[in-house]
Amino acid sequence: MTSPPGGEAGRSTAPEPPRTPSLRRRMASFVYEAMLLFGLGLVPGAVGAMWVARSGQASLQSDTVLRLFAFFFYGAYFVWCWSRRGQTLAMQTWRIRLVGPDGAPPSRWRALCRYLACCAFWFLPATLITRLWQLPPWPSLGWTVAGIALYALSALTEPSRQFWHDRLCRTRLVDAPREPAASGVRPRPR
Repeated sequence: MTSPPGGEAGRSTAPEPPRTPSLRRRMASFVYEAMLLFGLGLVPGAVGAMWVARSGQASLQSDTVLRLFAFFFYGAYFVWCWSRRGQTLAMQTWRIRLVGPDGAPPSRWRALCRYLACCAFWFLPATLITRLWQLPPWPSLGWTVAGIALYALSALTEPSRQFWHDRLCRTRLVDAPREPAASGVRPRPR
């Protein structure tokens, strides 16, 4: 009896599908991303400060313009990172990669759809509640944190443990393997 080429009899040679990172790792990446975005948020903040200084008054209109600028600024950051390499800096740190249906980084269009879906699923419910009830900042923050936690936990109800916006956009978060060390580069002796 002969075995099939490339393996033992009865063994499948199909590659193992990439694993979904644990919810704990994905949320750690989420928190790290929030810290990084705080730094990135200084750019829209500086633009808003210049806007107010130039116009001589702070108004609801300038607040809305600043929020829209931040929305588009963050969108450009996420779409560029996701479609280019499938990872933001936080995702690289936590070894998580975003892939499309073919296993490659998503197209710009798919990344844009994911960004919009992320905003809708993660933040829109709490934003609507705080606006409708006209809540002050601290209760608004509490509702936002509660909404984020509930939405994150909802991933446990999805069959492959992905977030629902990933299911909608046909993307997946997968474990990213460690990058091999560059050849010829040796670790420094201690």
